[in-house]
Amino acid sequence: MHKREPIYSTAIGAGRALFGLLRVRPTVTGLEHLPATGGAVLAITHFGYLDFALVEWITWRHNRRHIRFMAKKGAFDHPLIGALLRGMKHISVDMDSGREAYAQAVDALHDGELLGVFPEGGVNASFTVRELKTGAVRMAQAANVPIIPVAVWGGHRLMTKNHRSTLRERVGVPVGIRFGQPIPPDTAGPADRDVAAHTLRLHDTLQSLVDAVQAEYPVPGAGAWWQPAHLDGTAPTPAEAAVVEAERRRRKAAEKLAAAQAKPRF
Repeated sequence: MHKREPIYSTAIGAGRALFGLLRVRPTVTGLEHLPATGGAVLAITHFGYLDFALVEWITWRHNRRHIRFMAKKGAFDHPLIGALLRGMKHISVDMDSGREAYAQAVDALHDGELLGVFPEGGVNASFTVRELKTGAVRMAQAANVPIIPVAVWGGHRLMTKNHRSTLRERVGVPVGIRFGQPIPPDTAGPADRDVAAHTLRLHDTLQSLVDAVQAEYPVPGAGAWWQPAHLDGTAPTPAEAAVVEAERRRRKAAEKLAAAQAKPRF
């Protein structure tokens, strides 16, 4: 029996109410791949800001398990949001020094938790799976647990980067979620090339899952902002999105530096 967690239960209830009001229509496949017990890394595509809530909702509905997500430190610095995140045992990630977060994540996996990871990093505006970071594979290997690849399609129509959907656009959105077959840890070869090879395999698996969900999506997306360019949508290509993202990071770093220089020194 899973231990009761009032804060997490309240958050899930709020999410269920929100998705109910928006009449979100989820189509889910592969739930048999979710373990009922024991640790696992859920490697999730990241096209929308609510992908984490959608996957947690479906997971909880299936077997009442909670997911411990890794989230940027900035969210934890907010007084109210930070308190909620800590209450749900999510893990703060300092982008400048992730060693402590990595250790906490591996400990959580050893303790039998489900760990939610977005290996692409931030939200991907091209709506295709971009190059992955190696953390998901390294943590799974360190804890000797499987990776469960998860594709979410349609959630970005609710809330995403570079587009503000109207309420009308958000109501009745179909969302496809597909859990892939577990990828077992490979602890035999700790060399960097092995981690890189398994990360490439994870990338290809995630893209295949996305392709399958897109092929079954009930709404045609030709000419739509939420459809990737290679499927005749108007979303930026991966190369275009990478240029915009690089500029955004440059601007953010410059603002952070300017703020630090403007801070009075005593």
